[in-house]
Amino acid sequence: MTDSINSILSQIRSYQNQMGQNVAPLGDAARSNAISGLGGSAPAQAPSFTETLRSAVAGVNEAQQKSGALAKAFELGDPSADLAKVMIASQQSQVAFRATVEVRNRLVQAYQDVMNMSL
Repeated sequence: MTDSINSILSQIRSYQNQMGQNVAPLGDAARSNAISGLGGSAPAQAPSFTETLRSAVAGVNEAQQKSGALAKAFELGDPSADLAKVMIASQQSQVAFRATVEVRNRLVQAYQDVMNMSL
């Protein structure tokens, strides 16, 4: 299970990098300074989970639209849209969509686990 979680986290980081949101994880010293307020400068604001998820979903949407546009261009006989490009774009959008569905399933499962916890 931890392998799948690490895989999903790496995919989210990949989406962040694609969207230009490079966020370096805080080291122990930087984390303790940020928590205690002893750092000389304010820590950089990391994007929220909502922003990260929204950008990941937007990336999946973009990949699906690109795939659909390439497929339509291929069907219409556009010489710039060869079969290899169409198939690669289709597979990329399919993998991105499956990853998004898996993240959603994990979030729903985590929510259900929390709701079923006894106090």
